[in-house]
Amino acid sequence: MQNELRLPEFANEDEEREFWANLDLADYAEAEDFEPVVFPNLKPTTRPVSIRFPEYVIDAVKERANEMGVPYQALIKETIARIFVPTDRT
Repeated sequence: MQNELRLPEFANEDEEREFWANLDLADYAEAEDFEPVVFPNLKPTTRPVSIRFPEYVIDAVKERANEMGVPYQALIKETIARIFVPTDRT
């Protein structure tokens, strides 16, 4: 650790926000100071999208999902992720 970080008393949230926005943590810590952390229950942020499929496609996906015992929307998400997302990100 380089310098000890001393936090001032903040009059309000705006003052605290300004303090953290302008603070360079490199002045107070080095890479060796950090320890790896795992957040096992952290879920990625999701965003809804609207996409139109012909009904026969939805019916086929629902049938396949039913055979697999999974929700059809989960099957669609996993299939898209498997095709388009690099394996080091999943």
